[in-house]
Formats: sequence, C-alpha cells, structure tokens
Amino acid sequence: MRKNKYFFVLCMLLAISLAGGIFTKAYARLEDREGEGGLRVVTSFYPVYIAALNVVGDSRSVELENLSEPQTGCLHDYQLTPQDMILLSKADLFLVNGGGIEGFLADVGESYPDLVIVEAAEGIRLLEESGAGHAEGVNAHGWMDTQIYIKMVGNIADQICALDPDHTEAYRENAQAYCEKVQGLSGQISEIEKALEQSGQPSNVVILHEAYAYVAKQYGLHTAYCLNLDEERQVSAREVAEVMEEIAENQVAVVFAEELYGKDMGNTIEAETDCTVCYLDPLVRGGYEPDSYLSVMQKNIDNIRLAFLR
Repeated sequence: MRKNKYFFVLCMLLAISLAGGIFTKAYARLEDREGEGGLRVVTSFYPVYIAALNVVGDSRSVELENLSEPQTGCLHDYQLTPQDMILLSKADLFLVNGGGIEGFLADVGESYPDLVIVEAAEGIRLLEESGAGHAEGVNAHGWMDTQIYIKMVGNIADQICALDPDHTEAYRENAQAYCEKVQGLSGQISEIEKALEQSGQPSNVVILHEAYAYVAKQYGLHTAYCLNLDEERQVSAREVAEVMEEIAENQVAVVFAEELYGKDMGNTIEAETDCTVCYLDPLVRGGYEPDSYLSVMQKNIDNIRLAFLR
C-alpha cells in the first residue's frame, strides 16, 4: 500500500516538473518575441488575412498572423480560445472585417483597451441581410464584390502605413499592384454583366448563401430569394417548397450555392426543376498563398460564365 502511495507521489512530482518546464519555455518564447520589435498585426479571418498579406509583402518589419485557422469559415459564432487571447495580447493592430461578423469584438476591446482595432469595411456601404434563415441586419460579406474588396485592401494599407510610416512607399506599391490584379477580375465580371444584359434572359437568381447577394449585385442580377445555409442549418419541407415556388414564379434559371453546405439542396433543385445550380466559393476559408483570393475568385467567374453563357 505504501509503495503505491510513493509511486503516486513520484508521478505527481514528475508531472508538475514537466508542466513547469513547458510553461517556462512558453514564457521564454513570449519574452523573446517582445524583444524582436516591429509591428505585430493580427487579422480576424481568411479574406482579411489575404488582403493584409498582399499589402505587407516581404516586409520584415511586420509580423502578420491570423486569429482563426484557415478552415474556420465565417466567424458569426466563433469563440475566442486562450491561444487567441495570447496572440492578441502581443498585437499592435487587430484588423477585422467589420459589419458585425466578428461577434467577439466587445470581449477583445474589454480585455485589451489599448489594442488598435480597425475594420477593413470601414466607410464602405454594405448590403442589408434578408431572406430565410437569417435575421435582418448588415450583410458583412463585402469581399465577394471585387470592387468592395479593393476598397478593403486600401483601408488595410492606410492603417498599416499609419503605424509603420517608414515603409509607406513599399506598402502602397504592394497594395496598388494587388488591386490591379483584382481589377482585372472586375473587368471580366463587367464583360459578363454586359453579355447577360444583351442576351435578354431573365436576371433573377436564387441564392443559398447570403454572401452571394454581392455576387448577384455585381453581375447586374436580382436576388429573388435567399435561403442562407450553413453548417447548423436544417432546411424544412416548407422552405424547400418556398424555394421551388420562387424559382417558378420568377423564371429563375440559375441558383448560386455553396457546395459544402448547399449540395443536398442543389441536388433537389436540379432534380425537380430545369435550373442550373452554380456552385461558388464564399472565400471564408482556403490556403494562405498571396494569390488565393485571385485564383478562387477566377474559378467563381468561370463557373458563372459557364452557367449563364454556355
């Protein structure tokens, strides 16, 4: 019995020593980072990070990190983790999307009153939310409109330049070069919009993700109905019937959907109507390469062109 007791005590001492060593090393790493200097910028989630990444470029004076993992998706219900709070405690600037998508901002402001928090969508007129599956308010998915996204990049560049004025010229050049690439996408969208207008076909669409309201608007299309689907959304039989009714009444030929959460509904629509379901990426998750937004948005453009102009 005494041997078991001694063995238990020995295990506890070893565990405490191991944990102490781990926390000591973690604290030492934080101390090392404090001495590095430079501007520490944290972004809230994927589209904001990619925009900031292109503004920062290869500058060594900025340490850029993203708060949420690349596969997190939208942040409507995101809960801050202890690791997030540690990251924010070391940040000089917290770049967020805005429009209410980061529901945790009040907690961040309360915990770190000296942290500079800037909304990339500041001063940009966003759409209102509407449709089944979501309460009315601001639709924060402005990055889905390439012209709005360019303005967001500009806001991000302004703030980084303000906090690191010694490298303003480089940041401005980076932002301009990136925005020119995004503008190339806008040019393609304008061409499709003109072609759709000249075709004379019905311009009504049904969307299965609120982000696509921006897509419809930029292409000159009218959103006849929105059924906002996400990972927690359970579609009722009544809502399915409403979608079918709206498609019939509004002569809808194309439905915009997200494949991850809208595939089942898309299959139902294609089985029961003559509609084409066009699957688009809402750009809330993806790889961390600088051209990620450009490549994914190009795929969206190609899919829309095929759906309408084939």
